[in-house]
This record gives sequence, C-alpha cells and structure tokens, in this order.
Amino acid sequence: MAIASVYLGPIDIADLEASNMSIPAECTVLVVGGGPGGSYAASVLAREGIDTVLLEADVFPRYHIGESMLPSLRHFLEFNGALPEFEAHGFNMKKGAAFKFNSKLPGYTDFLKAGGPHNYTWNVLRSEADSILFHYAGECGCKTFDGVKVTSLEFRATEPSVNGNVGFPESASWTRRDKGTGSIQFEYLVDASGRAGLMSTKYLKDRRYNEGLKNTAIWGYFKNAATYGVGTSMEGSPYFSRLEDASGWTWRIPLHNRTTSVGVVQHQNSVKAKKQAMGSPSSKDYFLSCLHEVSGIMDLIEGAELVSEVRSASDWSYNASSYAAANVRIIGDAGCFIDPLFSSGVYLALLGALSAAATICASMKGQCSEQAAGKWHSEKVRDAYTRFLLVVSSAYAQMVHKDRPVLNELGENSFDRAFDIIRPTKSTLSSNPRNSRREWKIAEKEVQESIEFCVRVLLKIDHEQSGVHTESARAGHIFQQDELENMKHIIMNSNETFTLDSFGADVIDGLTANIKRGSLGLEIVGDTCSHDNFLLRAA
Repeated sequence: MAIASVYLGPIDIADLEASNMSIPAECTVLVVGGGPGGSYAASVLAREGIDTVLLEADVFPRYHIGESMLPSLRHFLEFNGALPEFEAHGFNMKKGAAFKFNSKLPGYTDFLKAGGPHNYTWNVLRSEADSILFHYAGECGCKTFDGVKVTSLEFRATEPSVNGNVGFPESASWTRRDKGTGSIQFEYLVDASGRAGLMSTKYLKDRRYNEGLKNTAIWGYFKNAATYGVGTSMEGSPYFSRLEDASGWTWRIPLHNRTTSVGVVQHQNSVKAKKQAMGSPSSKDYFLSCLHEVSGIMDLIEGAELVSEVRSASDWSYNASSYAAANVRIIGDAGCFIDPLFSSGVYLALLGALSAAATICASMKGQCSEQAAGKWHSEKVRDAYTRFLLVVSSAYAQMVHKDRPVLNELGENSFDRAFDIIRPTKSTLSSNPRNSRREWKIAEKEVQESIEFCVRVLLKIDHEQSGVHTESARAGHIFQQDELENMKHIIMNSNETFTLDSFGADVIDGLTANIKRGSLGLEIVGDTCSHDNFLLRAA
C-alpha cells in the first residue's frame, strides 16, 4: 500500500514534535541517509511493496558537492521511474566531457557518439537533485523523514563469527534537531550514512584510507564564466585539466543556475608544501593561485566573479573490507569513495543501492541465504570500486607523464579506450539476464580490453618508478594487495561487466540479479545445483 511522503519543510518546533509521533516504531527496511544512494534504494524497495523508512539527518534541500554525472544515471532513473522528474527539471545537459591530462590538445569523450542520442546526462545542483530523489522515494511509498539523525544501532548477540562480533542489528535510536528522540525496530538495514559511515566506522571498524589518493579539494562558484567549446559539438561541456606541476587537477562544471563550479584537487602533501611556500595564504588566495597554474581554466573564468565562499574537503579516498553484514547493506560514501575524478561517487552510490535492494529482496524471498545475498552485494560493490580505481589511477599516471600517451595510444586524441570501462552501452536494462548474456559478449570484450589496457599502463608506470618523482610514485602505487587480487579476478572473469545495462547479466557465485520491477531479487544461473542444495552450500 502506498504511503504518502512526510516532508517537514522549514524547521518548526511544533511540527517537529508532531512528526516525531509519525515516525513508526518498526519497519521491514530502515534506510539511514537520504543522499542519492539511500533515496534510490528506498524508492526501489518501496516499489517492490516493502515497508521502508528513510531517515536523513539534514533538512532538504541541503548543499553537497559532486555536480557532474555519468550517462548511466539515466538508466538508473529509468528503472526506478524518476527519469521524467530529472528530464523536466532543467538541469544542464551533459553530452560529453573535455579532458587535458597531457601536453596535447584537450581530448573529448562524446557520450552521444558512444551510446546514441539519448546517452546524455546532466550537470546538477546536488541540493536540487538530491531533494528530487528524496521526495520521489516518498511518492513511491517509502516513509521519508528529514532532520532526523540516527545516533546509534542496537544489536542482538550472535555467533562470534557473524557480523564482525557486533551482533545482529535490530533497532536504531534517532534524534531530531529539537532534541526529540525515539527508536525504530527493523529487519534489514541499508547504511547510506555518507562519509560518517555508521556501520564501517562505528561498529565494523573496517574503513581504510588510500594513502595514494589522500587528496584535498578546494572549490567555489563563479558567475559570468565563459562557455567551453563555443560553436563546436563540445559546446557547454565540463572541462577537466591537470595542474602544470602534476600535483593534481582542476574541474570546471557549468550549472543551470548560471554559475560555474570550479575546483582544484591535490594531494595533501602538495597543498601543505605550497601553502608554506606562500606564507599561509587565505583559502581564497590559495584557490585562485592554483587556478592561475592552468591556462585552460583561466581562459574560461577570466572576468568571471567568484560569488560563493571557498569550500574544502579532504581525507575522502577510502574503502572497507566488506559492504555487507547479516541483514545489513552498506552503500555509497558510507562504504567507499575514490576521488571526484570521473564522477564516481553518485554512480557507486546508485549501483550499491540497486544491489542492496535486489539482495534484500532475494534474502526476504528465500532465493538464497542471507549470507549469500550479502556476499553478492559486497562483491558487486567491490568490483565496481576496483574498476573505477583502475581508471582514476591511470588518469593520475597520465597527469604525471604529460608528454607520453598513457591513457590513449599514439594517434588517438581522446581517452575513450580507458573510459570504456565506465561508459554505458546503447542497450537497455534486460529483464531476462539468461537470454541477454550472449548480447553482452561484444561489449564485454571491449570492456575487458580496456581494463587490460589500464593495467598495462599501471604496470608500465610501476616498473619505471625506482628513484623517480614523488607524484609519479604515488600514481603507480594506489592499489592495496587485496585490490590487486580483485583486479586479477575481474580480468580473468570475462562474463562480469561494469555498466548498469549489464547489471542483470553479472554472475557472482552462481547468482545473477533479476532487475524486473515486481520480481526484484537474485536467480541461480545454470543447472549445476538445485535451489535447496545452493542454499545449504551458501549457508
């Protein structure tokens, strides 16, 4: 039964006290965090008829960085039904992106050429885009509440080997900004709590930071910036460029409110050294000095006005040893984040959200054991994370070796070969993965060739590292040992694909996702074992 969304609007104490009573005492699935991943998971679960509650600590609309999207966003939105909301909102259309990571002219990745006329995406104001997804979850039947922070989880004791010894989660305590408190019981938990990472940092304690990508971002918003690529097919595209000293890169993203998001990403050690050399400048002065190092950026913002405060963020590149526990799924920034480069954050959040919803449905329906469902989700997220990390690492290698073709081959003027790993194909979501698997053969072959190409890049860079520049060494040593092992696994298993379109064709431990609405879950592939035997084997 559909339940209307609960939207608080402007904070009012009387309204908050009344709405405290409307937060139910129990639900089937509790989603903590109303960002893109949490809201998407909540909408998909609610559309499956599952009693879902979504709690978000902030009050919408709220600010968030990360405005540039990938074309796969359209496919995710088509599946959960929110695509018309985005199409009608007026976000800036993104048909491709320009990159200058070497000494040549900028390369351009054309989304329309790769996937057809509808393979565009958007540059979005996250305050508006995230609000759309949050309220859409309510329209789908989820009970949504913003301004409600989950402060702790309560666990029931289990076997020592289960859930990292923390027990079985069964309820959550929450508080509102008016200090009102309460608790809610649940059967399943989706942790979409963002960088705070409720499960990973407070209970499982398995978050680990990537020293090779221990970066700092600093950014602001300009008015009256010039348009990139005027009079060409690239007109209006976002532009990304390396810093001249290879210590990082810059972004320039035009937004529909007539501002342009401009930012700089550098390793923390570089930031510290540069600030010391400048004599402890203000954030604004340091930001503008970095932009002056990139002629392509300055050409686009010359005469523009900085109309916002200068913001910063750091310590964001991290992952976890697992993205699931008993009746728990961890998604988005709550589990892992790589780097702002190539817009990986929202993609990983939505992919994790769909995986979380599918595996929770599978567990509830008895299609496999909860342990098998959680393992499927964890491996799905880990594989996607590793593939993006591979592309990001290769890009940093290209920035360091600006005069050599690293992300492309001689004679190529774009980075499409590397970006094949993260680029969606022309196909649409398949409701029958068994029948569609043959159709993915050609696309998967291209993806595997691209992965192997990036691996060769990193192996080549790594082989040359002895006694070279610090930034070069950083580019070649980003992967941890288990990530290297997972990369080998990805390359060896050619049936596994990365794009959303192939989500239903992925096979993990003999299971594949059924992503048809009303039948969401996991299915056993092949006839090597019966359903009952599989449940026993996976338990």
